[in-house]
Amino acid sequence: MSLKLIQEQVDQWIQDYGVRYFNELTNMAQLTEEVGEVARIISRRYGEQSEKESDKNKDLGAELADVIFVVTCLANQTGINLEEAFQNQMNKKTKRDKDRHKNNEKLV
Repeated sequence: MSLKLIQEQVDQWIQDYGVRYFNELTNMAQLTEEVGEVARIISRRYGEQSEKESDKNKDLGAELADVIFVVTCLANQTGINLEEAFQNQMNKKTKRDKDRHKNNEKLV
């Protein structure tokens, strides 16, 4: 699914079920909360912290999808074309970092 289609689908969902977008500050707080949920799963499942029994059934994919949803809301309400912005960032990273990681002895 393209980022354009994701943006359209989120916008349609907001129109059909969400009444309106939360304001940008509320969505920023929501994004922070969702990223925190991802961090909790990662730190306990893949990091050194032990995973609580109640966290073992948490779905990392679902939490990452929640992050994408809120990021998409922020993009939609601020007029950002995520597909274009993402491609611009990939081009910038490629130009800047094309040899950087290959030459990093820490990664060998």
